[in-house]
Amino acid sequence: MEGPSIVKVVLMMMTVALSGAVPTILTSEEDLAKAQDYLSHYFSEVGVTTRSETWRAGLDSFTDTLKLMQEFFGLEVTGQLDTNTMEMMLQPRCGFPDLNTFKHAHFDGQPKWEKNVITYRITEYTPDLSQSFVDATLAKALQIYSDVVPLDFKQIQSGTADIMIKFKAHEHGDFAPFDGEGGVLAHAFSPGGGKGGDTHFDEDETWSLTSTGTNLFLVAAHEFGHALGLSHSKVQTALMYPTYKYINTEGYVLPDDDRQGVQALYGVRSSTKPTINPAPKPQPEPEPGPTKGPEAEPAQEPDRCSSNLIFDAATGIQGQLYFFKGSHFWKRSSNWDGVTTRVINSVWSGINKVDAAYEYKARNTVVLIEGDHYWQVKRNTVLPGFPKPLSDFGLPSSVTKVDAAVHVPFVGRTLFFVKNKYWSYNERRGRMDRRNPRLIRTELPGIGYRVDAALEYRGYLFFSYGSRQTQYNYIRRRAVRTLMSSDWMDCD
Repeated sequence: MEGPSIVKVVLMMMTVALSGAVPTILTSEEDLAKAQDYLSHYFSEVGVTTRSETWRAGLDSFTDTLKLMQEFFGLEVTGQLDTNTMEMMLQPRCGFPDLNTFKHAHFDGQPKWEKNVITYRITEYTPDLSQSFVDATLAKALQIYSDVVPLDFKQIQSGTADIMIKFKAHEHGDFAPFDGEGGVLAHAFSPGGGKGGDTHFDEDETWSLTSTGTNLFLVAAHEFGHALGLSHSKVQTALMYPTYKYINTEGYVLPDDDRQGVQALYGVRSSTKPTINPAPKPQPEPEPGPTKGPEAEPAQEPDRCSSNLIFDAATGIQGQLYFFKGSHFWKRSSNWDGVTTRVINSVWSGINKVDAAYEYKARNTVVLIEGDHYWQVKRNTVLPGFPKPLSDFGLPSSVTKVDAAVHVPFVGRTLFFVKNKYWSYNERRGRMDRRNPRLIRTELPGIGYRVDAALEYRGYLFFSYGSRQTQYNYIRRRAVRTLMSSDWMDCD
């Protein structure tokens, strides 16, 4: 640190100036769409719709989520979109969501580094500052943590480090593209393998060491909190508060809320910094499986990092992504939490395999399909009265298995894929559209002839066939890019 003095700071905080004027209620489609996008990204688990065309169908969800956001930021809780609320939404901030955030919050499952020496490497620098200044600033941002917990950080110049760092604009390989100057400044992943701990800075920002532009130390110190296992804090004086405001960094020490949070994970540092050998990694606990019957021994977990990975099904559930393979599924809690693996029937009793799946946010339900029957679930609960036959959707009796399914929220249709064709189902009316079935290659040009799994994510559809996947603009009927299924799995 630069000095022993304790400076009381407010980091990542923006208070709304109250001049006595009554805030104006905003009702335009453009403002509502902006608000929906913001709430979907940062408070998504409540189930906000993300297109203005479906706003009225999701009104209750939108209002409840808006109240949650207003309460979080200390605004007047009205559930109405007003100028004060929109001003807060437009502030520069970290790209990590705010949902379930309280005092010194941790990630789901409290992931942390199971070692005392953590390596980091900067692979791409910003031209705004010299490399030596960037090196020194990031080392200083990490030191505020090593001053209070028994962790040491070591910069390496080659190979794969625990924390890989880069400055990059727009799309940069992690499904969370930056948005240009302002808005999202940076983001980081929670501790773990693959992308775990990796930290990315938006190169469209003007990075500085002063109050001009965006202060690199303040943003880096916040993001490294995520890389060590801290989520956002609701405490406005905390480093891990989500929005950005410059404060003087001279003599900066970790605020109490953040210190308590990181020490809850790693313990308290003694007054000296001894050389600590990395602790051995604990053996993972066995995955729970069925408690009785012939299936008591779960099938071997599939390799999520295989270059030949083929999904059985994929869907979003309450803002989280689920990918099914055999008797297992992988859950990607967000872009930051990494990937966890579970046995399907340890979460949804009676369901052993999933051939197709889709989320219908208007009812806050997910449909899981196996063979010629399906279940509706809410979170980890199978709803009563299921399974039911696929014929309930209006599919012909000849269809005994669906290859993939996806709900397209901005048109209110669910697509069921069977071999080289698909059926379009109107969820609101509860019936099939008149012109069915349709040929995949002619109606959805650019994705091929077959679909193994399908997923709607952030306004795009992702169609998998084999180990390859096509990101698709449904409105324009145009393929955007091709990627591998394993790209979702946080693999190096």
